[in-house]
Amino acid sequence: MVNYKELVEFVVKHLVTQPDAVSVESSDEDGGAKVMIRVAHEDVGRIIGKRGATINAIRLLAKAAAVKAGERVDVDIIED
Repeated sequence: MVNYKELVEFVVKHLVTQPDAVSVESSDEDGGAKVMIRVAHEDVGRIIGKRGATINAIRLLAKAAAVKAGERVDVDIIED
């Protein structure tokens, strides 16, 4: 299984202004994985992007890795 947590964490840490506040959790589900991103409150908009373009690009990157491995992955943001 591809390590989606490391992939998403690498991308997100390079996009935010507070990389130490980034927390990425991953859990295995039937046939795939679920990746949850938690960032500082000031960086949520930076991760979502205009009209969700940035988070959709992160999801696309994870899904491309999943297709190659024959798996499924979901990427979500946890907003506090």
